[in-house]
Amino acid sequence: MKTTNITELNEWVRKESSFITLLKTEIQKIIVGQEYLIDRLLVGLLADGHVLLEGVPGLAKTLCVKTLSECIQTQFQRIQFTPDLLPADILGTLIYNPKTGEFNIKKGPVFTHIILADEINRAPSKVQSALLEVMQERQVTIGNETFKLSDPFLVLATQNPIEQEGTYNLPEAQVDRFMLKVNLGYPNKKEEKEILNRMSKIGFKPKASPVTGPEQILKAREVINEIYIDDKVEDYILDLVFATREPSAYKLEMDELIQMGASPRATIYLTLAAKAFAFLQGRGYVTPQDVKMIGLDVLRHRVMISYEAEAQEMTSETIVRKIFDEIKVP
Repeated sequence: MKTTNITELNEWVRKESSFITLLKTEIQKIIVGQEYLIDRLLVGLLADGHVLLEGVPGLAKTLCVKTLSECIQTQFQRIQFTPDLLPADILGTLIYNPKTGEFNIKKGPVFTHIILADEINRAPSKVQSALLEVMQERQVTIGNETFKLSDPFLVLATQNPIEQEGTYNLPEAQVDRFMLKVNLGYPNKKEEKEILNRMSKIGFKPKASPVTGPEQILKAREVINEIYIDDKVEDYILDLVFATREPSAYKLEMDELIQMGASPRATIYLTLAAKAFAFLQGRGYVTPQDVKMIGLDVLRHRVMISYEAEAQEMTSETIVRKIFDEIKVP
């Protein structure tokens, strides 16, 4: 169904997004709170973009990703990143068969639908870079053969704060492959009491039931492509991105604070993420509020700050928040 009629679009989106409520309900049977995280994981899944999760250990990052894969009945692989991990451990390699004298291909754990790259910043850069072709091109090359990956394909990576011992900064090229970077905080007291009552049982292993499948996700992506976005909202997205590159043109006094602004990939991802966020709300059109709600997660890892900003104890998130506060909303 392709239409430019907003009423028809809304009805179509409401119909096709009805499974979202069931999906969230099933996830919340296992996960207490973390609505912000759940929404961002769904945006990444629906908008075909990878998600980077950052937070201290024990915030249910791994459990949330595993639960999502169970709910949508997809293949799931968890890769624990460690300092001694090799690229072949995640991509696959050629194994010599002495009986035949030939090399056989052994596929790695990336040949799945959802990958949880756990503690990705604990592995050295050569292993992190091995994910580049996988994440961007959706294919893996082993020896002379190239293999296409299944669709949907999603990398959900977790990392502990960089300040912790034994972690490696992700290269800018690697970080830019992630559509969203989500920073997680602690649950509130009420949520933590519910976690205590629900999870403090020896041998308790919560498991979610499947409520949808990959076909539904792919169908939802077709709907998201048709969600209407007005010219004024598109201009608003462009203003936000360009303000990270040329702040003085928008009367923002932060030229000396930004070393490098967001790339055109940020513009694409911000548009797709806003459409997916509108889909989650059951709407057939994007509002400026959708852009604001998801924008920080798209831009926070794409703005490199200068030494002067670091000296003033500012972060890229602080700067992006200021841009959102200052740029006029249509």
